[in-house]
Amino acid sequence: MKAKLIQFITIFLLMLVTGVFWGTWFSLTRSLNIFSATEFIHIGKTIIANVAVPMKIIFPACIVFMILSLWWYPVKRSAGFYWGWAALCFLIITLVITLMILVPIDNQIKQWTEATIPTDWEMMRSRWDYFHTMRTFASLASFACFVIAILNADMTIKISRSGQAETG
Repeated sequence: MKAKLIQFITIFLLMLVTGVFWGTWFSLTRSLNIFSATEFIHIGKTIIANVAVPMKIIFPACIVFMILSLWWYPVKRSAGFYWGWAALCFLIITLVITLMILVPIDNQIKQWTEATIPTDWEMMRSRWDYFHTMRTFASLASFACFVIAILNADMTIKISRSGQAETG
């Protein structure tokens, strides 16, 4: 029961993290190049203000619960367990892209005004776009791998209890 609760909390937090990145990518990032400098600054500052604090809580909590999920995984030498590790690796990649590349760009954008926007802002926007896309798909991969891990956990438990595969 403890493992199931931890898995539920993990999948819920991972859904929130992935949802923030997917929603931004799906609804905004694919259209970034049509926004003027003023619109880009306004949108950037608004999104940063909306997600910065919640993601500082949700993202680390997700990583902690994913580690706990692996700790409490029922069968360590199983495909599901390794899918869980793949999920954690993709989540760490997502974190590294966020902290090492995107947050520094966001910190610059927060300082911009229409009068002070750098001349290379379009290049920075393209860099942000590229790495946000990489981060989004890394988080989607993490989500997919973790779902596979959870589904495999149930199958592994059924197999280990009966000595053979069960259906249903």
